[in-house]
Amino acid sequence: METPIPPNTSSQFWSGMRAAIPATFAAGPFGILYGALAAKLGLSFFEIVLMSATIFGGASQMVGIELFGQRLPGWMVVLSIFAVNFRHVLYSAAVGRRITHWRPWQQAIGFFFLVDPVYAESERKIEARQEIGFAWYMGMGLVVYVTWVLLSAAGAGFGALIRDTHAIGLDYLLPIYFLGLVMGFRNRPLWLPVVIASGVVAMIAYRYVGSPWHVSIGAAAGVLLAAALAKPHPPADPEPDEAGAAP
Repeated sequence: METPIPPNTSSQFWSGMRAAIPATFAAGPFGILYGALAAKLGLSFFEIVLMSATIFGGASQMVGIELFGQRLPGWMVVLSIFAVNFRHVLYSAAVGRRITHWRPWQQAIGFFFLVDPVYAESERKIEARQEIGFAWYMGMGLVVYVTWVLLSAAGAGFGALIRDTHAIGLDYLLPIYFLGLVMGFRNRPLWLPVVIASGVVAMIAYRYVGSPWHVSIGAAAGVLLAAALAKPHPPADPEPDEAGAAP
């Protein structure tokens, strides 16, 4: 029996970079929008770029700059950002069990780069029964990361040229972007009821609880429904004993 040849690290890295190209085009305008809005709210160029480089979370950064302008207590800002980024807990639970063969330091770096497009592409590899290699993952993660930081800087530098972001519809980029990610999983079982439950509960929470908590509440509703409707896995066949008979 021939020993399988492990995939070339360099080719896997470039494969990850190619997979990141569509995501960078989709999220690119959103990075520029963040930089422009942050500059209008009074953040310096250094602060804008530093936030993108350290937080690396588009939705949470948008929420953060809005709350900074309202002079709210720091703990309120942190909790609000946690509410928006709660989905990353689910991302790490889904992807983390697929990268247990990585070294601990590789897993730590991987979780930092686990943003929406990286999660979506990782799930597609899982569905195709392909292993998530560290080289492939870093190829994609680095492209998304560097592009996000650079476009945030571009938005901070040239955002003054955009007088009214709402007039040209830039505020719709985020929901459209997330809608595209959601539609990418439409072939999965229970996709439609889970999406409907999450959306309806999120709208109700937005009305009676407020933003940004409606994001986490809607996500929790979808998770609970998926868990309630999930079919239990059949028990594994018992292993035969030394005599060759099943116990």
